[in-house]
Amino acid sequence: MWVVIAIEVPVYLVWLVQVGYQTGQQLPRGDIARWAPPVLLPPAAVLFCVAAGWTWWGAVVARTRSPRRERWIVASLVFVAAFSVFCGVASVDDPSFSVGLLSAAVTGLGMIGLFFIPAAASRQLPVVIRRRSRRTSGEPS
Repeated sequence: MWVVIAIEVPVYLVWLVQVGYQTGQQLPRGDIARWAPPVLLPPAAVLFCVAAGWTWWGAVVARTRSPRRERWIVASLVFVAAFSVFCGVASVDDPSFSVGLLSAAVTGLGMIGLFFIPAAASRQLPVVIRRRSRRTSGEPS
């Protein structure tokens, strides 16, 4: 899990800074918002994805209701995904379907990596894996 996170997350964050910068440069020269995409998007992605992952992992460990039904979690993840894909498409001079597909792929992989950081860093991961494997192996086929 850490190998996947170690590859996906840095690629995603560097990509966010690059496409955010290119998207900001397409705004008029005097526009104050030129700095916003490369400066605000990467920290927002990290904060929202890791917070959602932390909330989900806490529910898995505590065996409580799935927090993915919480509106703030879904809304924050949709915001990050939409803005990330938008910047990926808006950063090129000639947007195409393949640019959108690449943008969606990099966004998806990066967000998955960020989302699973709390689970990968948890000392409870082996316990949860054993508990779930016992539960699935004990059920009749």
